Amino acid sequence: MFDPVTTALLRAVLDEVCETVSLTETGARAHVASKILEAATGGDTSPDHLKQVGRQALSQAPTMWR
Repeated sequence: MFDPVTTALLRAVLDEVCETVSLTETGARAHVASKILEAATGGDTSPDHLKQVGRQALSQAPTMWR
């Protein structure tokens, strides 16, 4: 799917965006990850854009996920 460099970038973006989200909050992390992956699959792998997408996904996640 993605090369190792892009995969590492996606992981780093997810970790940065979710740094305040507990690792046990798998629903929130999965929601953010899916939105980041969706953006990257569309061809935009700019770290700044992916972070923006991830932050927006986190802010729109149901309250129980935050």
